Amino acid sequence: MQEQKVTNLSYLNEITGGESEILIDFIQLFFEQIPEFRDGLQEHLKNKNWRELGELAHKAKSSVMTFGMNDLGHNLKELQLKTQNEEDIETYTDYVDEFVDLINKAEKELKEEINNLK
Repeated sequence: MQEQKVTNLSYLNEITGGESEILIDFIQLFFEQIPEFRDGLQEHLKNKNWRELGELAHKAKSSVMTFGMNDLGHNLKELQLKTQNEEDIETYTDYVDEFVDLINKAEKELKEEINNLK
């Protein structure tokens, strides 16, 4: 049984008109952002920089939603809102762990997608 995909490229296909080269450019741009998001979220969490954690969650939210990861986007929004008031701090690790897990799966999927588009 095939694992359910974490990405959905229908939005990107729509805005690129299904143009493979443009789609690949979008994916590669996303790949450049992933380390900043993944490492940054983990770093801010470790150092208890809640404001920066929330700001980066906000920035990452737009990118992941572009790739159809809407649940993850909503969770990043929740994290952002929680960091603004420093509430439920004990849950921040779960949000960051989920992000790392899903972004790693997304990276694999999108690498396959690029190979299929070429």
